Amino acid sequence: MSVFVDTSALVALLDSEDAGHETARAAWFAGLDDGEGFFTNNYIVVESCAVAQRRHGMEGVRVLVDELLPMVHVESVAEEDHAAGMAAMLTAGRRQLGLVDCVSFAMMRRMGARECLALDAHFAEQGFRPFAPRAPGDN
Repeated sequence: MSVFVDTSALVALLDSEDAGHETARAAWFAGLDDGEGFFTNNYIVVESCAVAQRRHGMEGVRVLVDELLPMVHVESVAEEDHAAGMAAMLTAGRRQLGLVDCVSFAMMRRMGARECLALDAHFAEQGFRPFAPRAPGDN
């Protein structure tokens, strides 16, 4: 199964000054080298473009679109994932837990994904494991 990529990791990859940049960068390149498949959803793409544009202007969006996203399979959010995410967000009632994350959790569960490249603690709270590249010789 592929590794889900969150906005937090994509944004960190764009900015060498980001506190999570080195962590995201190491996991990203190790995953690419190991042949791990990365996937995300179209809501993450929208959110990542908005954050990149706000923080880095259109050049940041271009790097995201031209250099990072071609390495990631983008799934369209299914209606059932949107509905489940909306319900989870409203049920949780937490100001800092947003719709994009809740929809992503629903999609990951439906697809059986357990690992994520994310710097957002909400993924761990939901039981997802941070992507940890395999050491040489591990299978």
